Amino acid sequence: MKYTFAIPGKLPGLNDYLKAERLFSNKHSCGNDMKQQYQMLICNAIRTQLKRLAIKVPVNLEYRFYEPNRKRDLDNIAGVAHKYIQDSLVKCGVLENDGWQNITGFSDKFYVDKHNPRIEVTINTDITMI
Repeated sequence: MKYTFAIPGKLPGLNDYLKAERLFSNKHSCGNDMKQQYQMLICNAIRTQLKRLAIKVPVNLEYRFYEPNRKRDLDNIAGVAHKYIQDSLVKCGVLENDGWQNITGFSDKFYVDKHNPRIEVTINTDITMI
């Protein structure tokens, strides 16, 4: 089976996250605040589009990043997105965990769509077909 959801807009890049991790407000990491903010956005997309889906078998994830332009490096785009999205899938109960026994791998593809930037994620449960 395949399940797909889309996250509108773009997520912060690795450089943005590292910069936020170096900042503190009232002895509190701004990187954590950034993660919580974007996880809420991702969880809203997951809950709206996948409802109460719960997957108990290992999965493979396909990421399709639609950026508004080609300004960011590909590894900068995907680095934090993987972490935020996979943690959100666990938080929403779609996956039990995001470790080796739950996610067998993932792939990334990158496109430009200046009018509709987004991230599309496909969860493949039939890993023998990948």
